[in-house]
Amino acid sequence: MKNLKDQIQKLALDGHAEFVGWRRYLHQYPELSTEEHQTAAFVAKRLTESGIPFTPGVAGTGIVAHITGRKTSNRLIALRADMDALPITEENDVPYKSLNPGVMHACGHDVHTSSLLGAARILQTLRDDFGGTIRLIFQPSEEKYPGGAIMMIGEGVLRNPTPEAIFGQHVLPELDAGMIGLRPGKYMASTDEIYLTVKGKGGHGATPDKNIDPVLIASHIVVALQQIVSRHAAPTMPTVISFGKVVANGRTNIIPAEVRLEGTIRTFSETWRAEAHQLIRRIAQGTARAMGGDCDVFIDPGYPFLVNNPELTARTRQWAIDFLGAGKVADLDLRMTAEDFAYYSQQIPGCFYRLGIRNEARGITHSLHSSLFDADESSLITGPGLMAWVAINSLQ
Repeated sequence: MKNLKDQIQKLALDGHAEFVGWRRYLHQYPELSTEEHQTAAFVAKRLTESGIPFTPGVAGTGIVAHITGRKTSNRLIALRADMDALPITEENDVPYKSLNPGVMHACGHDVHTSSLLGAARILQTLRDDFGGTIRLIFQPSEEKYPGGAIMMIGEGVLRNPTPEAIFGQHVLPELDAGMIGLRPGKYMASTDEIYLTVKGKGGHGATPDKNIDPVLIASHIVVALQQIVSRHAAPTMPTVISFGKVVANGRTNIIPAEVRLEGTIRTFSETWRAEAHQLIRRIAQGTARAMGGDCDVFIDPGYPFLVNNPELTARTRQWAIDFLGAGKVADLDLRMTAEDFAYYSQQIPGCFYRLGIRNEARGITHSLHSSLFDADESSLITGPGLMAWVAINSLQ
């Protein structure tokens, strides 16, 4: 395999300039979830140029392609990249700045798509050197619930036949470019959205005794719900409840009739997740009624928590060490962020690992979903090369 590793590393290095060009084009023309028409057309054109057969229009704008090695094998694995951008106005002053007002690749999906296209180019070139088939999944709408993963699964992306394993790669600004990070077992949290409407009786701010103040009630609810984390969740069960939007359309001297709250709950157990939902309803409604008001509670279930198959992740870690060197492979902590790759890894063994993109010397340090987010493009040597290496090793 040493010669094959050398070939992959050379192909990744030789293709780097082209991979960067792909990423910059995608970065300039980002598209929101379910609207990735131009992105899908770009992916289709690159696959056609490489002679890779594909099926467009899966779950709307998704694409599924296949690369089959020329050695005899019936094995099948899958690689996945997401394609959508975010409703953020970019503030970077770079030549490849977003040209679509109010839309930005602030989560690195342009890097993900370019990496998978680069890996596809490498794998197609090396078909004589491996057996089996690699399914390439270019997924829409990761950023918007219900997410493209569950839609693509519904359209059969994990069937006929079912892949033995699936791999996903996501950028991480906390890791230096050239590195990757992994964590076996539970890795990313489930995510549900909380919508509360606190109802009271509006009136003049100078006569609070004649009103039922929903602003005061809402404030108590926000504080009370933190008891779920501190007094109901087991100390060993990571849980987050956060509220990011409070709308009380009164004035300095007007107490409104209702207040709307929007937040999120995230955790790592389906049993506890369901129990926490009931606690949110009970505490929010009980607090409101105790203060003379009422509260409508709607909890919109989102993505499940993401689990990396321990055995598959251990093998991927060793393949990464073989390809990059031990000093370039990091162990990751739990993250309370969420990913719809979780739907794939619930169905088949999955490994979702992180690609380093940080470069402090160049000021590339901003977090995901920031208007100043960017990626060190040397990661477009590591990303495509490692994906190709992992794919071939997983078919052995």
